[in-house]
Amino acid sequence: MNTTNDTFYPQLDAWIEQHFDEEVRTLQALVQVPTDTPPGHNAPHAERTAGLLEACGFAVERHPVPEAEVQACGLGSLTNLIVRRRYAAGPTIALNAHGDVVPPGEGWHQDPYGGEVVDGALYGRASAVSKSDFATYLFAVRALESLGLPLKGGVELHFTYDEEFGGELGPGWLLRQGLTRPDYLIAAGFSYQVVTAHNGCLQMEVTLHGLASHAAFPRTGVDALQAANRLLTALYAHNTVLEGRRSAIAGIDHPYLNVGRIEGGSNTNVVPGKVVLKLDRRMIPEEDATAVEAEVRALIDAVVADCPGIRVEVRRLLLARALQPQSGNAVLVQALQRHGEAVFGEPIPTSGTPLYTDVRLYGEYGVPAVIYGAGPRTVLESNAKRADEHVQLADLKRATQVVARTLLDLLH
Repeated sequence: MNTTNDTFYPQLDAWIEQHFDEEVRTLQALVQVPTDTPPGHNAPHAERTAGLLEACGFAVERHPVPEAEVQACGLGSLTNLIVRRRYAAGPTIALNAHGDVVPPGEGWHQDPYGGEVVDGALYGRASAVSKSDFATYLFAVRALESLGLPLKGGVELHFTYDEEFGGELGPGWLLRQGLTRPDYLIAAGFSYQVVTAHNGCLQMEVTLHGLASHAAFPRTGVDALQAANRLLTALYAHNTVLEGRRSAIAGIDHPYLNVGRIEGGSNTNVVPGKVVLKLDRRMIPEEDATAVEAEVRALIDAVVADCPGIRVEVRRLLLARALQPQSGNAVLVQALQRHGEAVFGEPIPTSGTPLYTDVRLYGEYGVPAVIYGAGPRTVLESNAKRADEHVQLADLKRATQVVARTLLDLLH
């Protein structure tokens, strides 16, 4: 760590303070362009983001994912963005945030696309996760470059649009295409902690086929919903087993299984001939994804075997492997903790998170990574993915300061 940088931290902080109103306006502009996924028509937001970046003097690479690949994943349009700021020989640090987000849902007291500031917080869908870090990372890089110092290495901004559907068409696509291979990664955060590991996720679609019949003659049919009821009972009972598998990583407790969607039947007077369940199985970093999938499939098969006349189809929707703790990210962790404590006035711990993120995709390519950005003390405080999602402006400013200081340490 370059201790001579101590004299420059106040200059970084001052630049961020002087340009903070602009940073807030930038985040508002990003929130005001919807990126609900589904339906996932996110190319317009990428174009709006590119325009904001170009207005700052940054050259922007637009990388549209081929339409056939996008539609095959159930999305509408997708363009990933890369900004490359190369200074000299040295490491490249990528900063990645995703613009796609789940639909707003009901219960909002503020316009989910308004970006309104109320009592020191900016409200809107993706204001916390993770359009906030589009702003955090952009203004951290601008602050760094405002110093006019000779820098080594470089910075890349990766603004991508497929986190909600697994990231394979976001960072995964950029990495597979050979468009980037950074030396380090800082990815969009959502709390004060420096997150160094996260859960994996297996999502599956289970279709139970019976035989529809008139409700007046139920014995002429095979009730798929009744079989689904037995399967649901078995799946949720399996959580008792999963609770006994404890993770050794702080912030992560145990695996769990959730059924998030059920569709079936055709009418109230018809015995249901088909029911579809969609389940989500969260995996702790200590678990093997292949073994987990085999276990879930075996459980389903065992239940269906006791349901005469029922045929089952199981389809994997998503397999997101966990992010394992990495030894190579120590330089990132130490810098972020040091500056987080200086800026926030409290120790900044490391932790895992039960969420899954795009960061695992960089990790699979051997890129040392951490998760850090604008967020509250805990992710739940921001209402991320719930009504009235918001980011505290004080947290946005402080996260920008921490990232800017960290970049200075690593590149000067």
